[in-house]
Amino acid sequence: MPAHRNPPAPGEATGRSAPAVARFIATGAYTGYAPWASGTVGTLAGLLLYLIPGVSSPLVLTSLIVVVFFAGRWAAECVALADGNTLQASSAAAKRIFQPGPALHPDPSIVVIDEIVGMWVALLFLPKEMPAILLAFAAFRLFDIVKPPPVASLERAARGWGIMLDDVAAGVYANAVTHAILWLVG
Repeated sequence: MPAHRNPPAPGEATGRSAPAVARFIATGAYTGYAPWASGTVGTLAGLLLYLIPGVSSPLVLTSLIVVVFFAGRWAAECVALADGNTLQASSAAAKRIFQPGPALHPDPSIVVIDEIVGMWVALLFLPKEMPAILLAFAAFRLFDIVKPPPVASLERAARGWGIMLDDVAAGVYANAVTHAILWLVG
């Protein structure tokens, strides 16, 4: 008779491996393995993909956001269950400062597909001009790190939803702030 094992605690790895395709998607084509600031590297990956001719079209970008959001939710869940709440030093420090308390669901640093989608949301319907792009990038990183209400509460959703939803909300905030600033200085 096999020994009974208790289910893993929140944030603890299960010991199962994630499918290779899930790891590829969740890590943003492995950009999440950057040795420092993987969230920022993932955000840069999203920005670089946005700069590919045609991607910034609202129809194309909206389609990408929807498809990659759902693929990312699945992939993020697979990797989070396999790896647990493994964090880089920079991510752990940011979580201690801005999101104190235990994590209800794992969100490993290598998962950056959420940053990619969040950055696309931040850029949606903005002019494809460098000031707007840089402002959206900075605003998204700020809102993704600080997680003002209700962004932080979205992170509590289970099964990969929280990993994705908090970044989408941070992208919405960044988009709104960028539009407001461009309107004010326009």
